[in-house]
Amino acid sequence: MKIKTCGLFRLEDIEYANILKSDFIGFVFAKSKREVDFTIAKKLKSHLDSQIQAVGVFVNAPINKILEAIDLRIIDIVQLHGNESIEFISNLKSKTNAKIIYAIGINNENSIDYTKCDLVDFLLFDNIKGGSGESFDWNLLSKIKLPNKPYFLAGGININNIQKAIALHPYGIDVSGGLESNGYKDFYKMKTIITQVRQNKGV
Repeated sequence: MKIKTCGLFRLEDIEYANILKSDFIGFVFAKSKREVDFTIAKKLKSHLDSQIQAVGVFVNAPINKILEAIDLRIIDIVQLHGNESIEFISNLKSKTNAKIIYAIGINNENSIDYTKCDLVDFLLFDNIKGGSGESFDWNLLSKIKLPNKPYFLAGGININNIQKAIALHPYGIDVSGGLESNGYKDFYKMKTIITQVRQNKGV
């Protein structure tokens, strides 16, 4: 099982990820308290362990902006976290070989657009209010016909519910706010969650 530590914006965050060996880290290029610009992200990426892949989180961003982040080697993977259209995703795919994660807000049994899923490499299941720090009803995952794509589980995951998240056997766990204390990444919380994922024991 993989672990993605998202919303990194300080050099300390990168150091934590390097020490704890995250599989993926996320830079948020959208309105958020964790938002970074390309200048900051490029500096942070230069300190990132080369074995860790950087994901750029975009919300309805222009394709040129996404391609620029790839061309500047700021990110390795694209995460689309808006309401990007099928045409947009197809166009992006035609212009880059970078893998794409497509985020889906889950709030009922009909939340998944399977056509979009066919176009991307990974899915990410989140609360319909992405970035809220709240979980969605994970019981819905047993009721939905899941696409044949590896998926990340996101939304409200923390040290108190990480075992329940692991028990769902996603491809990866995606955590941001659950790694923080007072708005900043907390090494102890990161270590606790990453250790749990590495042990891969659910309840």
